[in-house]
Amino acid sequence: MSGLVDLGIELAARPGALADFGAVLGAAGVSLAGGGVFTHRGVGVAHFLVADGDRATSALASAGLGRATVSPVVMLRLDQQTPGQLGRFTRRVADAGIDILVQYSDHDGRLVLVVPPERHEECVEIARQWDTERAARPR
Repeated sequence: MSGLVDLGIELAARPGALADFGAVLGAAGVSLAGGGVFTHRGVGVAHFLVADGDRATSALASAGLGRATVSPVVMLRLDQQTPGQLGRFTRRVADAGIDILVQYSDHDGRLVLVVPPERHEECVEIARQWDTERAARPR
């Protein structure tokens, strides 16, 4: 849908772990287009959008930062001026029985989702339908 993929990796929960991550990717020429890091139970969990997942995972592994995963993403725009958009869209995903594994925003304010690979195309179709309906709404 966008040419971007989710890069996921666990980082040590220590000062400088994110700096090391960013420096390694920067040296490899990998730009970040959105994402974030959260610490949970002593582990930093990072998810970022990248255009070249193979280059990113190779650079991180070579630097000894661990094994990263690459997943396809579902991206769409919510009307940020309308309260309840996140709940309404994710309810559609939930009603389809699709588990959302990761959710964040890109640098352009689009919603980014990672879902189980076997449900990815179904979620993409739900996002397409949402976008079609959104475009048809009066402004």
